[in-house]
Amino acid sequence: MNSLQVFLNHREKLNVGRLLYKDRKIFFEYESEFLKSSLEISPYKLPLKEGLFECEDMTFEGLWGVFNDSLPDGWGRLLFERHLRKLGINAQSISPLERLSYVGRFGMGALSYEPEEEIKSTALDKIVLDDLATHSQAILKGSSEELLDELLRLGGSSAGARPKALIQINESSNEIIHGTQILAEGFTHWMVKFASSSDGKEVGAVEYAYSLMAKDAKLDMPKTTLLQDKKGSYFACERFDRVGDERIHMHTVAGLIHSDFRYPSLDYDDLLTLCLHLTKSVVEQKKVFRLACFNLFAHNRDDHSKNFSFLMNEQGEWSFSPVYDITFSSGPGGEHSTMYLGEGKNPTITHLLKLAEKHQIKEGTKIVKEVQETINKWSKFAKVAGVSRNTELSIGKIFKRLM
Repeated sequence: MNSLQVFLNHREKLNVGRLLYKDRKIFFEYESEFLKSSLEISPYKLPLKEGLFECEDMTFEGLWGVFNDSLPDGWGRLLFERHLRKLGINAQSISPLERLSYVGRFGMGALSYEPEEEIKSTALDKIVLDDLATHSQAILKGSSEELLDELLRLGGSSAGARPKALIQINESSNEIIHGTQILAEGFTHWMVKFASSSDGKEVGAVEYAYSLMAKDAKLDMPKTTLLQDKKGSYFACERFDRVGDERIHMHTVAGLIHSDFRYPSLDYDDLLTLCLHLTKSVVEQKKVFRLACFNLFAHNRDDHSKNFSFLMNEQGEWSFSPVYDITFSSGPGGEHSTMYLGEGKNPTITHLLKLAEKHQIKEGTKIVKEVQETINKWSKFAKVAGVSRNTELSIGKIFKRLM
């Protein structure tokens, strides 16, 4: 695969440009018509201008962050590499462009790639969550490859370590169908998560409790639910990169500024500055500050640069995305992946107030208190989500120390 055409799919499909792979280097050139659109898909690392770009940054194996955001990591990458092994292909011999060709039109966000390498799957008519969870665990352990290609098609474009599946849900009938096909009438696009090999049995319930707590704390949280099956319950959230079948361009902070999320280097100070510069909105900046408060008090320390994103609409206007992947987590070495004015291990209210003052967030003290009041109601959200009493109490003790 020496070249790929890149498209931006909002209401209409726009030809963005062409990716080229030569002598183990990656190049990109915008289409002349797209240059007239004024749509900056990645304003900092791939500005909208004429000429042939060469990516000299190796953060993402020589690929620009905006395209790397389309590639899976963790679970999705594991599935893809197992799929290649089944075909007798060495995963190390596959270029980033070839990986993008397998993503094709099924990636997160609004970008798609052609020509597309089709992954054949059985396209299950009925989704049985317990079966997907069981086979996901078997694949993680390396003991089975049953439903491998089906799981790859269902969740192979998603990021993160936990197994995921893209599904459609009819909330009236509680019917669940395959998520990568055209949206069926009465259905909406969702993502469901399963436990990883290191997760406890309550991981879904805890994340659901956190989502309820986030909404109460006035964070922009997508619609969430716990999907019940015979053997277990599974956390699911509505996709915010889809409105009906319309796609929304999404760009992670990691991809936007070429920050390697595996090595903590981001600070909420940087994130607040970036948000204001990109969105030109103090309202959007306050959303970031509120999330910073929530992550501190709720002990969500896996707050790395891939867990923050921005969305771009058809007019090229940017906004801070709804929040995602917020749950109880300890982070690398017990520290926050994103620091608070240089402090990662023991950030305090003082750090939050200094951040608010530095960025002229006049409602900083009010936002801090609002989030604290919500965190103090943890037991209420845990009970609604079905979190066990022991887990509720152990998490609650940590909250008290943080406030």
